[in-house]
This record gives sequence, structure tokens and C-alpha cells, in this order.
Amino acid sequence: MDKLLKLKAIQKYYGNRGTVTKAIDDISFDVDEGEFVGIMGASGSGKTTLLNCIATIDQVSAGHIFLDGMDITEQKEKNLAAFRRQKLGFIFQDYNLLDTLTLGENIAMAQTINKVPANQIEQNVCEIANKLNIADILNKYPYEVSGGQKQRCACARAIINQPRLILADEPTGALDSHSSQILLETMRDMNEQLGATLLVVTHDAFTASYAKRILFLKDGRIFTELHRGDMTRKQFFGKILDVLSMLGGDLTDVC
Repeated sequence: MDKLLKLKAIQKYYGNRGTVTKAIDDISFDVDEGEFVGIMGASGSGKTTLLNCIATIDQVSAGHIFLDGMDITEQKEKNLAAFRRQKLGFIFQDYNLLDTLTLGENIAMAQTINKVPANQIEQNVCEIANKLNIADILNKYPYEVSGGQKQRCACARAIINQPRLILADEPTGALDSHSSQILLETMRDMNEQLGATLLVVTHDAFTASYAKRILFLKDGRIFTELHRGDMTRKQFFGKILDVLSMLGGDLTDVC
């Protein structure tokens, strides 16, 4: 089976001669369609830089990234803007919702930008809102709902265009424990019921325990990876904590 995402010998340097920092040091891995993959590591391990390179927000210094067979490291910026709109979905820690728009309008915006017909947009918004249990709040504004409801709205916006890959950077970072659990169950349902492929950066073992596979980074390299397999989520959580204790470092920092 062809891999949805392929990273080959990725490197990323910051700075100039004399003060060069290697944020990513020769990382290679694949992601299958329909996978739910977590990326963990201490502050400065390179996990957010890695996500930004996959998102085409940042450019690699060396190596190649392929999504759906296209080498995104070789594309011009004008092509990347269309690529991001059509192929990627994003879930942000701070929601990135517009307060002047209702939740329904926030979700619809992605389709409006892609010039989907208005009647089709309305149908698609209703459909995804029903699946994510937010149909009753579509006419509310972001400041009128809870953090968990905002984040489920952000999930709906991320998936409405049926992107090939959804990227999330610390999606539960701004939520309380109850809202976090609701969001994680929503993301699990997006993966298992809607077939979404998810790549999630997190410092939090509870969040990571919802993934099917976790890549642990240390000093810009892959330290190890962990597959959930037949383990329960609770068992997987315990294994994650074991690996984090071996990694060491400040694992409560979200940078």
C-alpha cells in the first residue's frame, strides 16, 4: 500500500554560520492513510518544527516530504497555498476562530474559500456538525460557548474539506480535563468513523494515549516509537509514561 505521508532524511537548521542550531536531524518515517499518529518529546526536541515543515509553514534544510506522492519540498509558494487549502486540515491550540462569525460560519469558511456552491456548503456544515455533536450551537458566536465546544468547531472546520491529513499542535493545551477528554474522543471518532488521518504533536501522555502510534523525539531525532496494537488505552498510557521517563527532560513544556 502506498504511504500517504513519507519523510525522507529531513533536516532543519536555524541561524547562520557560527550559531547554527539543528532542530531536526535526519528524520525519516511514513504515515499510512487512516492512521492516528502522535509526536512527543521534551521542549526543544523538534516536534513543532517537524509539524511546521509537514504543514509547509517552514521549509526543510535538506531531505524530502511527500504527501499523496507529491514532493512538497520542491513546490513553489503559490502552489503551496492551494496545497494547504485542499490537502491539509489544522487544529490549533487557540482555536483560531473568528469572533465576528458564528460557529457555523467559521466552519463554512474553509469551503467558501474553496468556492464550493452555497447550498452545498450549508448541507456539508450540517452534516459534519451532526457527526461532531455541535449542530445545536451553529448559530452561536465563539465567545458564547465553552472551550471544548470551540475546539469541536475547530475540528469540524479542519475536516469539512475532507483533507488528506489533519495536523494538530497541542490541541488540548488550552482546555480543562473534561473538555480535553471530549475533544480527544471527537478526534478518535474523526479517525475511526470518518477515516481521517491525524498527526498530533503533544507533550501530554493522556492526549497521546488516544493515538495508535507515537514517535518520540529527542534532540531532533527519533528516539523510539510505540505502537498501541491490542493494548487498551490505559495500558498504552502506562507504556507512554515508561518511555517519557527514559527520555527525561522537561516534558511539561509545550514549546
